[in-house]
Amino acid sequence: MSARPGKAHSPLKVALTASAGASIEWYDFFIYGTAAALVFPKLFFPADLPPFVAQIGAFATFAVGFFARPVGGAVFGHFGDIVGRKRALVAALVTMGIATAAIGLLPSYATAGVIAPLMLVTLRFVQGFAVGGQWGGAALLALESAPAHRRGYFSSFVQIGVPLGVLLANVVFLVIGEMVAPDAFLAWGWRVPFLLSLGLVGIGLYVQLNLEESAEFDERAPPPADDAPTRSPILKVLRQHPAEVFLAGGAFIANNTCFYIAITYVVAYGTATLGLSRNVMLSAVMIGSVIMVPALILCGWVSDHWGRRRPFMWGAALCGVWAFAFFPLIETASPVLIATAVSGSLVFISMMYGPQAALFAELFPVELRYSGASLGYQLGSVLGGGFAPIVATALYEEFNSSLPISIYLAGACALSLACTAALAMRARRAGR
Repeated sequence: MSARPGKAHSPLKVALTASAGASIEWYDFFIYGTAAALVFPKLFFPADLPPFVAQIGAFATFAVGFFARPVGGAVFGHFGDIVGRKRALVAALVTMGIATAAIGLLPSYATAGVIAPLMLVTLRFVQGFAVGGQWGGAALLALESAPAHRRGYFSSFVQIGVPLGVLLANVVFLVIGEMVAPDAFLAWGWRVPFLLSLGLVGIGLYVQLNLEESAEFDERAPPPADDAPTRSPILKVLRQHPAEVFLAGGAFIANNTCFYIAITYVVAYGTATLGLSRNVMLSAVMIGSVIMVPALILCGWVSDHWGRRRPFMWGAALCGVWAFAFFPLIETASPVLIATAVSGSLVFISMMYGPQAALFAELFPVELRYSGASLGYQLGSVLGGGFAPIVATALYEEFNSSLPISIYLAGACALSLACTAALAMRARRAGR
């Protein structure tokens, strides 16, 4: 199938457009995490709850989005493997934009009672559902439109959507926080970052009107007419490639666990536990996110030359070691050392996340790739990021020390290292 007039398979154009969509989609997902650390415990839970209980409750609503992500990965994966990556991506972007804006319109617990947190949980589920489908569509559009020897590099542009989304979320919260008084921020200022997400609908329309479907999807061989299971790519990928799906999920656990500790839990830990300035903690996350952008692109480029698994495994090992330096650096209360702690963690995470889109996509044939890569990614996100802030909060409450959290992070890294090694062995046996 040839490209329609005015639309091209230019790898750079596709990668940059997919990156823009991913950045705003992740912005929507991450502003919830920032609000869960700073605002939601006070707004969506009874005022007489102990702060620890309210914080756990806020992080629990944060986790709901992760449980929704495999559902979104399955639904959008099915859709994307049958009718195309572009249509699935557009649907995910529009869904996310509408759900996030709706959060900005919610009443507080003081106004609506228990209905308020229930509505918050429902919209968080929709956010997770949308982001579960977004990553696969954006990553595969970029990867499948790129030359085979540069797939790691071009797909890394989609991965930079994560730090750019974090950066945007924190910049907006910082700017609004500086512009309005604390009482006004709690009353209405926090809503502005959520309402701004309506811009994502416009990006979805741009993708629909200006990008062609990925070349590899267009050129795939049609399925046999009597191949009924093809109508359900999720069932087919689970039947034919179960080990790849679950090992990919295991490989992603370290990445996601360490990431959400570094950008979400650390804000709550620094402000609520250590009594540090909100601006200091958010600034550290922003600095780390800026450094993460070129690190991701570099690691994607490296994977085109040295293989996907080698930098991934080094990243898991280094994240596990860094976990024992991370909290002592935060606890110095030095802004420079706090920024060093967060930045170091995000650089080591980049060694895994930069090559990840290419690594996961290349585990599956093109006709099952959206389903297989998305499901592996989103299973890892549930076991990793979804629980990480809750586990970290509970560990500190139980032991009054950050050391158990570091051990928890190191354990997650060891698990991912083992899963990636298993993927490498399977690839060698298959001659890949």
